[in-house]
Amino acid sequence: MDAEAWDARYAAAERVWSAEPNHWVVVLTEDLRPGTALDLAAGEGRNALWLAERGWQVTAVDFSSVAVERGRSAGQGARVDWQVADVTTYAPDGLVDLVLVCYLHLPRETMRRVLVHAASWVAPGGHLVVIGHAVRNLTEGCGGPQDPDRLQDADLYARAAHGLLVERLEEVDRVTPEGTAIDVVLRARRP
Repeated sequence: MDAEAWDARYAAAERVWSAEPNHWVVVLTEDLRPGTALDLAAGEGRNALWLAERGWQVTAVDFSSVAVERGRSAGQGARVDWQVADVTTYAPDGLVDLVLVCYLHLPRETMRRVLVHAASWVAPGGHLVVIGHAVRNLTEGCGGPQDPDRLQDADLYARAAHGLLVERLEEVDRVTPEGTAIDVVLRARRP
């Protein structure tokens, strides 16, 4: 889907995703000391807003202007810098303490490039956190993309985290109203 299609999807509903942060974002970041954060493919900003409430200075990036405006109108003022940009070409002004990539599903080679760039933006002592639908989710889970080229696995994440210290990398279950989804999660730290 392109930005126009996502704009239409966001415009068609009061809220596309829940207002609560993603469960795995909470689990993988709640023990981190707040600093600067970059939320790539932030959508309506539920994770960016949650981080900002906990003291993070967040840059939230998404290519849907409708989603970004929805996030901007939700509050947190100066704690979140909302930016409309394509994450495949975006680059921050400098290094950050946390780069979050949550449910961004691009063709595998494009996703690999985005994750390698994301890892390179992590400041010393900072973290890369990535969460996505696992390849196994297509046949054993529910929801998520139905194109196997857009699904993710531990190998993709491990390659992207080259040079970082992997603190957690595994497939996890996520219970949803529709059933159990299978995700893959990564938390890695730059020494």
